[in-house]
Formats: sequence, structure tokens, C-alpha cells
Amino acid sequence: MFRISFLVAAGWCVAKCFAEENVTTLADSAKAPVDQLIPWLLDEDRQLRGIAFSEVILDTTGKHVLAVDRKNGTDERVIKQISTALDETMRRMNASDSPIQKVTRINEVSSQVEDLLRELLNATRGLSCDFPRTAGNKIQRSGYPDLRIVDLATTRVFYLDPKLYALGSRDGSFRTFYFEPKIATNKVRDDAVHLIAGFEHESQKEGRWSFIRWDLVDLSQFKVKLKAEFQGSNHDMYRPEAIIATSAKTPD
Repeated sequence: MFRISFLVAAGWCVAKCFAEENVTTLADSAKAPVDQLIPWLLDEDRQLRGIAFSEVILDTTGKHVLAVDRKNGTDERVIKQISTALDETMRRMNASDSPIQKVTRINEVSSQVEDLLRELLNATRGLSCDFPRTAGNKIQRSGYPDLRIVDLATTRVFYLDPKLYALGSRDGSFRTFYFEPKIATNKVRDDAVHLIAGFEHESQKEGRWSFIRWDLVDLSQFKVKLKAEFQGSNHDMYRPEAIIATSAKTPD
């Protein structure tokens, strides 16, 4: 969906790289695994940057990220068909009667863009487009990727993930890509071409959004980085045995 930075929050690299670089000695064996892991995570410049996205996908799903082959007739045709759909998507988004024009926050537009692209690509001769299914064969809208396109003649699969970004932020370093590997909710189930469709927009003026360009990006050479993050919920924090003081009376 529409997030913001070039970063992959995936535990696979931590385990893989840590195991490769840390041969357990007799002295280390007395340490708990987490005690060995945390110092390694602090040195994030060592192996947590510049990770090939294709390797992330292969290691977490067993599937290959295929490069677009501009000399292949199928790839050339499908890219042109997707480009036509992107042109029409932008035209419809800019229309004064578009439902998108009624949305005040751009982050709330994502599902409408996905629905529109799915409709247009499904109506394209020779293509089928739907939401990817998880390993449990369930449709899940959240998470990467958003759309699964199949060329019916060859059964070649293209994953498409639309994103929006503001004018002037194209070269920014804020997070715009997010992939979280999960077994049960994994949506990458094919060897496939992986594409990003980025729509650039101006800030809303006089109650209107203006989309000014799109780019179709091949992720076969995409590099990502890992951000290690320890998380906890309110349920984890507000345990009765952990609360050491509380208010005497609820304010009126």
C-alpha cells in the first residue's frame, strides 16, 4: 500500500547475516541468542543496507523476481498495456467528478487507485488482473504486492504495486516502500516481474488533486535496507502486575 521509505522490515536478513558472520565459540555459547543478536543489529551499516530485493523475495518466498525483458514480445506488449491503463487511471483521477477529488487526505486514496487499475487491466484484452491471494488462498488488500496481472497467452505473472508521492519528494529519503515477510499472509506466490507504478501529484489546491505524471519501475535491481525494530502493544504494557501506581479517581 502507500507507505513512505526505501526500507524492508524483514527478520530474514538478521538471522541469515548474523549466522554467516558469527561462528559460535565456547565463550559465546553461554550467551542467550538475543545477547549476541543486539550488538550485531547496532552495527547496521555492516550488512543491513543495499540488500537486493530479489534476494529478499527468493529467501522468504522461494520465488524469483524476473527482470523485464525489453526484447521479449510478451513483456513489451504487457508493459504497453499497463502503460495505457496508467494513462487512463491518471485521466480519471484528475476528472472533476472523480471520487478521489472528494478525499481530503491523499493516504486514503490508495484502495481507490487499486480498484481503478484492477478494473482497467481486467478489461484489457489478453490480461487478467486481481488482488493476490495469500498462502491460505485468501484475498488480503494490505501488504505487498497490491495487484497480480497474468498474461493469459503465456501465463507470465506481473505484480503491480501503485504508489503516490508528492511533487518535490521524488528524491527524498523518507520511507516509501515496505515489505514484511510472513508465511501465512505471503502474497508472492509466483516467479514474476515486480513493478511499482508511481503517481506524482501536486498538493491539493482549491479542493482538487492534480496528478501530473506516472512512472513504471522494474524492481529486479531494487536495493532495500532492513530496519530492526522491537515492538510492543498496549496489552503488553498495561499488565496488572506491572502497574505500580494509578490515579485515585477518574476525572469528571
